[in-house]
Amino acid sequence: MSKIDITSSFLYRRRYWIGHSLIAIALISLISVSAFLIPSGLTEQAHASIVTSSQLDISQMWRTAPLDAPFYLAQHAVLSIFGVSLLGVKLLSIILGLITAFCMILLLRHWFSHGIAVLASLLAVTTGQFLFLTQQGTVSVLYLFWPVVLLLLATLVAKRTKFHGVWKILFFLCAALSLYTPLSIYVLIALGSAIMLHPHLRYIVKKLPRVRLAVAAGIGLVILTPLIMTIVANPSVALRLLGIPSEWPPSLLANLHELAGHYFGFLSLGSQSIMLPVFGFGSMLIILYGLYQSIRTFETVQSYVILAWIVLLFPVLVINPGFTSIMFVPLLLLLATGLERILGTWYGIFPYNPYARVAGLIPLVVLVGGLVLFGLERYGYGYRYAPEIVQNFSHDALIIPKVPTLVVSDEERPLFEAVARFNGDFKVVTSAPDSGSYAVTAKAYNGKKIPYQLVTTSANNNAARFYIYK
Repeated sequence: MSKIDITSSFLYRRRYWIGHSLIAIALISLISVSAFLIPSGLTEQAHASIVTSSQLDISQMWRTAPLDAPFYLAQHAVLSIFGVSLLGVKLLSIILGLITAFCMILLLRHWFSHGIAVLASLLAVTTGQFLFLTQQGTVSVLYLFWPVVLLLLATLVAKRTKFHGVWKILFFLCAALSLYTPLSIYVLIALGSAIMLHPHLRYIVKKLPRVRLAVAAGIGLVILTPLIMTIVANPSVALRLLGIPSEWPPSLLANLHELAGHYFGFLSLGSQSIMLPVFGFGSMLIILYGLYQSIRTFETVQSYVILAWIVLLFPVLVINPGFTSIMFVPLLLLLATGLERILGTWYGIFPYNPYARVAGLIPLVVLVGGLVLFGLERYGYGYRYAPEIVQNFSHDALIIPKVPTLVVSDEERPLFEAVARFNGDFKVVTSAPDSGSYAVTAKAYNGKKIPYQLVTTSANNNAARFYIYK
């Protein structure tokens, strides 16, 4: 009886393609569901993003560029095409989220084995943090996008892969654009410090062509010109880019407690418009094990970058805990490190026993499968049954009635003027007109006149959102 050669089977030879295809299908499905069904609606941060995008003055941006200007420019273009709708507001975040996931898989494949890249990517894209940020419609997705893209491009340059000249130019281009986003400078500092401290990276940089580097750096400097002009005119912008708040926090211990809740508050869903903690209990245990292994092997390039990243960002997070998402990528790398060490330890015990090596994959698959399902259930149930989270979402900007005039409160005026600017089918005022058809928002309604019709929503305690008069 001949032995069965598993390695020659179709499924074995195509296992990584199958794994990556399943991740792609799951990712597109999950982002679509989270964008349009769970939790649906728009957050206050999304409303602010719409207002900022609508107020861009492109002719003045060369000297008064807002923070995250590249994002707002792109969102302005998208909203001009699709208007203020769920698709129009969230499309840019969804696209950036898909690019982030693709680059994340490539990055993990360069840093770890293919199997570890598949498992770590699957855990990353099913976390509540990733699903929310990639469909929120705000600049928050950039805290995932820029670190992944910069680290991937730096890796491609360091390994001198095919088209490495293109990767150099793209790295400087993305580095310049990323500096418009707060805290991105720390990612670049972490990469720079790793180059200065690690001899292998210093050797690679010395071998890079100086002329191409100068051209790429010149392109980056041109892109940064509006930001430099803005900082010269308003130096406080530099502090915001560094993540330093305008007022010193009253209690660093309170900030530490809040920060610990973001990463280790496993019994709470959080009280913000985003699911917490960043990773579940099981994933965090693997991350801590990965941190331990990185400290043990701090002389490697990977450990240099990860540890430098954490050391640089931790003081900033203590001062300003709101930037939790910037730690997502180093935690992901630690997660992959922990998974690799766990699998490597098992293979080290049975180096020549193929049955034991295959059997060791079964509990690992069960573990990863359980963590994925737990993360998805936590995301779905959290937005359904946590009122302190659900109440952060609103449908008001999406269900505006078809009337020529909309009466709003002073507080709501910037948002609805932005919607009118992109949708262009109604006028926004703060006082009811004497005649004609018009609608009044719930906040501007005073109850003095009986409305002709109500516009309601089931997603708000105050179901009546607009009062229509004729």
